[in-house]
Amino acid sequence: MDKTLGILEALVEHSRIAEIAAATDLPKSTVHRILQTLVERGFARTDGQGSYVGGPRILALAGRYLQRLDLPQRVRPVLEDLQRRTGWTVHLALLSGDEAVYAAKVEGDKPYHLASRVGMDLRLHCTSIGKAILAAMPDDQVREVLRRTGMKARTPNTLRRPAALLAELAEVRRKGYAEDHEENELGVCAVGAAVFDHTGQVTGGVSAAALVHEPAAGTTEWRGEQVIATAAEVSALLGAPRS
Repeated sequence: MDKTLGILEALVEHSRIAEIAAATDLPKSTVHRILQTLVERGFARTDGQGSYVGGPRILALAGRYLQRLDLPQRVRPVLEDLQRRTGWTVHLALLSGDEAVYAAKVEGDKPYHLASRVGMDLRLHCTSIGKAILAAMPDDQVREVLRRTGMKARTPNTLRRPAALLAELAEVRRKGYAEDHEENELGVCAVGAAVFDHTGQVTGGVSAAALVHEPAAGTTEWRGEQVIATAAEVSALLGAPRS
């Protein structure tokens, strides 16, 4: 059990068998055997070329745990304030491997609920939070993520070419926020901004989302500014260095 837990912890920072073996002081053969079991059980994933990342069962367990615990009281009021200002549904998602997982959701003041839920995972290439997270990475790292995950089409609006996404990420870096124009779910639009942890590394993102037919709560730029401000507040509460 100790060996397995050690390998799971090492997967946070390492992806190759040799790196994991060095970090855990275990033989490569032992690491490989345990990783195969973790892949079979859904706790790890492999690209088939020797790289490993955390698997979907980790996301599912983390989501259920977060759903029971909820977020610290110091963070949730910030999200609720964004919901009040925009009237839209607000999400906080945290990066986990090559995906993100919803950690909090504050329902909008509309007579409908979006399908998103705490614990649900989301792809990075077709969501506002995901694109905000990718924009905080160098292009070479983004290409590596896309090589591992692909760019599966969620709707006809989903970007399918890395070059097109990289061009959009350059614009996200300029503006400070990302947009989702029915790229993840038809009928739903969103604006998102990245959240950073105490080390200054991107750790997730905040978004505001609504159905596309809803009257706009201000301009897209105004909504983007609101989400940027909220993401900055969440980052500060997580101890992120001041820029």
